[in-house]
This record gives sequence, structure tokens and C-alpha cells, in this order.
Amino acid sequence: MADKKDISRRHFLGTASCAALGSVSLLTGLLNLKATGLLASNAHRMNLRPQNDYKALVCILLAGGNDSFNMLVPTDDQPFQDYETTRSNQSLKKADLLSITDTQGNFGIHPSMPEVHQLYQQQNLAFITNVGTLVEPVSDRAAYEAGLSNLPVGLFSHADQIQQWQTSVPQTRSAVGWGGKLADLLQASNTSQDISMNISLSGNNIFQAGNQVVEYAISPFGNGSTGIDGYGEEDLLDEIKTAATKNLLEQQYQDIFKQTYADITRQAQANHEQFSAAIGGVALNTVFSPSYFSQALNMVAKTIAARNILGVNRQTFFITFGGWDHHDELLNNQAGMLSVVSKGLGEFNQALGELGLANEVTTFTISDFARTLTSNGNGTDHGWGGNALVMGGAVKGGQFYGTYPSLALRQSLDVGDGVLIPTTATDTYFAELAMWLGVAPSDLPLVLPNIGNFYAPGSNTPPMGFLL
Repeated sequence: MADKKDISRRHFLGTASCAALGSVSLLTGLLNLKATGLLASNAHRMNLRPQNDYKALVCILLAGGNDSFNMLVPTDDQPFQDYETTRSNQSLKKADLLSITDTQGNFGIHPSMPEVHQLYQQQNLAFITNVGTLVEPVSDRAAYEAGLSNLPVGLFSHADQIQQWQTSVPQTRSAVGWGGKLADLLQASNTSQDISMNISLSGNNIFQAGNQVVEYAISPFGNGSTGIDGYGEEDLLDEIKTAATKNLLEQQYQDIFKQTYADITRQAQANHEQFSAAIGGVALNTVFSPSYFSQALNMVAKTIAARNILGVNRQTFFITFGGWDHHDELLNNQAGMLSVVSKGLGEFNQALGELGLANEVTTFTISDFARTLTSNGNGTDHGWGGNALVMGGAVKGGQFYGTYPSLALRQSLDVGDGVLIPTTATDTYFAELAMWLGVAPSDLPLVLPNIGNFYAPGSNTPPMGFLL
């Protein structure tokens, strides 16, 4: 029988968080302690065996609520007339839009997104249309107003909706993300457990927080990871600091919490050195723009290039690009930000081609919600269903998945001011991504508890069909 000290120490190891050490630069090693327990408890699962191939998901959060019905606009006569009438002074000119076609008609991509337009034409990018948070299907405005369906908690709230896109559990507030649950299932697919399967370029996030595994947070700059300041440097003062720090970390402490703190810090520093060395050996020919978003994608590409050194076969990456809450100055602000997104995606696609890994990496966007179709005078307000994009060599691109809605006011999906009921659930969108990464259909409910309301995991058809 384990003594109380041993039990207490193991409990601390299993529940310690980044806040415990108070320094983000040291704490990404914590996940390894949690992952170790996960592998021991779930080693019987078939999909935990190391994989021979490589696959990665890159999740891009457009935080604040992207006005995605200006990102993707119908251009056939009546649909465009509805768009212009409903959007009034927030509408774009048809002549400025970048023309594309789908089986649902003719459309235009925002003129600030030429790289996205090219990727669509090359069939490396697809749009997921009118997608949003749902607990169960909501058929129309009458059902919504009558309360016939369970609705997401805090609908139209930034805090709730940005969380629910990351958890896909809209009926409750949760701190466990569906990307974290992916890692709970698939982390052991990696031959090395030193670095988490989940890599964040935006610090702590809900998407990558699992029941056992958490994210490894890195920076877009330098070699990504940051260790103890001055540790291992050649400057005399730094050498003294390194020797003193090493002495503190290598001591054996009677107090279990002091010992655990030293163990975690030592492991975090070792992980930093391992990660930095792996990234330091990567050189890409692709030139990335100086924006934070592009540089974050540059670091993702470098990390993917170092996959063999790091011993990983499955990964997720998370990037937040904030500032999309355009209640004011929508047209100018969104144009500039969509340009940043488009350039970054084009550069990232080029880098993956350079690495020969375009088919092994799938990039997708999420956002709190779309915006009202109606103008508030100088911008738009919080909406619901909207449009997302998914990119990669495995994407069956050049088409839409889901139903693009009518943008006329007072139609059956409009619950007021052009707030549209989603016709595609986030669960269906995410199930396609999860299965592509390697989650068994029978395990989908472990990742997406509501999936049975939208898709039968035992069926022979894919959830949406946008991935090969």
C-alpha cells in the first residue's frame, strides 16, 4: 500500500498546471507528467499504437467573430440582390469579388484574399458553409422561438461561443477541448512522449486541453521554446547562474512539493533544450510575411519539419488571430485582416509543398460566430451560423460542404437581424477532422459527445466528405 506522501506527490504531479510555477517559459513540460499517466491507463486502446505515417491538424481561431458572409458572397442575380439589400452599407461590390463556382451557384471570395482564391481554384481549399454551435438540429425560426430544441448556453456571448467552438459541447461550460481529447486518445501514436502532441502558438487554450494531455506552448520567434533565462549561456554571470540553478534542481528535497517543483522545472528545461535543438536545424526556403500570424505558421512549418527528430507521428497546432469583433469600421478592418490570413495560408501551403507534406497537414478555421447580416450603422453585431475554410492536400477542395443559406431577411433561418441558424453543426465539421487524424469511428463520442445527434459513427459514409 502506497504511503500518504507518495499518494500526495502523485496527485500533485497529475494535477499541477502552468499556474503552479508562475512562468510560462518553464511550464510546458508539465504535460509529460500527465501524458505518462494517460499512456499507462489507456495502453489497451488499439489506436494508441505508434503510427508509421504522419498527420497534423492546424486550428486557426479567428477570435472575436469573423463576418464570414463578406468573406464568401453569392454572386448570382437574386442571391446577390438579397445580399446587397440585407447588408446595405456593409456590402461589397460584385465587381471586386474574386469569382468561384460551386454546385450551389456562383460566388465571390473577398478581394483581400487572392491566395485563398488560388488555393480554392487549385482544389486545395474548401468552404464549410453556415456552420455553428448546435446541441441538436434546430429546423427553423419557428422551432427556435418555440423552444423546441436545446440551444447552446450563452448563445451570442463571446466567452461562451469561443469556448464552445473549442469544446464542441455547447450545452455546458467546459474546460476540456476536443483537440485535447484527440490527444488523450492519440498521444501514444508518437514514438517519443517528451513533447506533447498538442503544440500551441498562442499559450494556454481550451481547444488543446484534454483530460490528461495539455499543450506545449511555444513562440513564433527564435527556436520556439524558451527556457530558464541565461541557463547554459557562455557569459560568466550566466555560467554562475546556471551552476547555481543546476545545484538547486539536482538536490533531493524532503518536502514532496519542493521536490516535485524541482522535477518539473528540470524536465521543462530539458524539453526546451530538445525542442530548440530540433528547430535550430530546420531551414526553409519559403519566405513568410512579418505578421505575427505568418510567423506563427512559419514556426508550425519548422516544427513539422523537425517531426522525426521530435519523434512525433500525430500533432495538433493552435493559433489565435484576434480582433474580429467589428462592431465599427467593418469594411476597412476586415479587409486588412483577411489579407493577413490569406497571405499566411498561401505561404504555409507553399512551405508544406517544400517539405513534401501538403497531403499530411490539414488547416482549418474556427470563430466565435458570424455577424448579423444587417448593419448597425458602421459595423455588424454578434451572429450565429457562418462560413469556415479548410485547407490541405487531403482536402477535396474547389467546392462547398454544407448548405449556403439565403441572405434575405425574414427567411426561415433568420432569427432576427440576419442572425442565421446553422445548418451544419461544429460536431459534423470536427468529426471529419478527427477521423482523418486517426480517431476510430467508435471513439468519436469520446471526443464529440453530441455527435450522435448529427451523424451515425457506425455508418459507412464520412461525416461531411471533405477529406480524402
